[in-house]
Amino acid sequence: MLSVQNLAVSFQTRRGEVEAVRGVSFELEKGEILGIVGESGSGKSVTSYALMRILDAGGTIKRGSAIYSGIDLRRASESDMRDIRGREISMIFQNPRSALNPIRKVGHQIEDVLRQHASATRGDARGKAIEALEAVRIKDAVTRYDAYPFELSGGMCQRIVCAIALACNPRILIADEPTTGLDITTQKAVMDLVRDLIRARGMSSILITHDLGLAAQYCDRIVVMKDGEIVEQGDPASLFSTPQHVYSRKLVDATPRAGETIRNLLPPEDRSPMLPYAIEDRPLLKVRNLRKTYEGKSGPVEAVKGISFDIKHGQSVGLVGESGCGKSTTSEILVRLLDPTDGEVIFEGEDIGAIPAKGFARNPRRADIQMVFQDATDSLNPRHTSRQTIAEPLKRLSLLRGNKLSVRIEELAVLVGLPLPLLDRFPHQLSGGQKARVGIARAIALEPKFLILDEPTAALDVSIQAVVLNLLVDLRAKLGMTYLFVSHDLHVLRLLCDHVIVMKDGEVVEQGPSANVMTAPQDPYTQALLDAAPAPPERRQDLLLAGVS
Repeated sequence: MLSVQNLAVSFQTRRGEVEAVRGVSFELEKGEILGIVGESGSGKSVTSYALMRILDAGGTIKRGSAIYSGIDLRRASESDMRDIRGREISMIFQNPRSALNPIRKVGHQIEDVLRQHASATRGDARGKAIEALEAVRIKDAVTRYDAYPFELSGGMCQRIVCAIALACNPRILIADEPTTGLDITTQKAVMDLVRDLIRARGMSSILITHDLGLAAQYCDRIVVMKDGEIVEQGDPASLFSTPQHVYSRKLVDATPRAGETIRNLLPPEDRSPMLPYAIEDRPLLKVRNLRKTYEGKSGPVEAVKGISFDIKHGQSVGLVGESGCGKSTTSEILVRLLDPTDGEVIFEGEDIGAIPAKGFARNPRRADIQMVFQDATDSLNPRHTSRQTIAEPLKRLSLLRGNKLSVRIEELAVLVGLPLPLLDRFPHQLSGGQKARVGIARAIALEPKFLILDEPTAALDVSIQAVVLNLLVDLRAKLGMTYLFVSHDLHVLRLLCDHVIVMKDGEVVEQGPSANVMTAPQDPYTQALLDAAPAPPERRQDLLLAGVS
């Protein structure tokens, strides 16, 4: 279907030319799902953009070819590429909300593609758009046709993007991180849908992802990229059992699985003994009959429905559930960014839920309860350096000034493993892992007793995720903090948490020790979450014993 040979892509920057893709070669067979995996900056997305000829300004295909149906995509005219894009080769982009026009109805956006490629006329475009929505299993497609993107969930937006990509029955589908930010059951639904449609229509697909478990579950073959080059390729079973390249071993190593410890995610040379920590048999936080109701278009909507749980001193508790289950609302109430409608939030004997969220920033308890937000990029002020970001809570809630403030900022940078020269850089000058460290340093600056972590590793590569998770484990022991870890990644929760709370539709359906909930769930919903988690193939035992991976 597609033959890529010696493809090279360069970008002109202020510091000269940067070669982002260096002599990449691979072939895509009919009916095949090919996975391209690697860390951020490895060149996997740039490769796909080059195939579609949608490189950013300054990007140039320097050499090589990409042959599709006898056409070299590199040398095709722009008018030919306009015909090919969408009709022959289609793409699902990473962020569905960014890919959709926020001020146009989703049905009209599907019509745009159908009419652009002469797959529909003005008279039948609406009907075909509704058929496209039904093909991606959107319930009540006629109503959804008139919806705007902001009225839909993340999973629903992703299905809309799939509908647009598949509307003209392309022969090749490129999916660039199609499940980033989706909860685990929605992720499975989207990927099962894409796989089924590809099989039913006789298409081929390229799946670009940093989730090796996902690639192993859905791909027939996997290509591993690093620094713009392909370092290894093969079938998933072989890649996971006997990775040949040291970088592939590192990625396989960093993929969480059952039965491993948090230290096993790191390369052998970076593993160190786990620091001891203590869990006291007394609650730091008591939540009793917590409720939150919002006023919706058609009446009140109860997001949190009378939940109760305890978190002990020194405990790491996981809060898991699908999008819309109420876990983010719950965490925002606990960190006092949102007021409850009813119920109690008792922190060290004081009902902090009764303190208005609007004035909590000036309350002495503010220093005791902090939060690491989901998206490190969005939660950092783009106009502030790392130093200014870390200094902000110290300036507001401590008496440190001048040299003492500078010393404390550098102490925090060392504590989270952020090189001191990076303190004077802005967020756009940092990698994902470095931005995550800045966010963590800001959150722990005042040495809080209780730290809420909202999907802090969701958008990180597996190897960077491994480093950040191990950092969090060490900080918990060093600073004696208590964690509430909000996540949809059950493998991460299994490694990081002592206790797990499972939420569904605003209610707690199950809670208990992590080992019990993860191995012997009592509620069918918990079992469904576990079944939906992509499980990578197990590594060969002799490699584990040899310390190779």
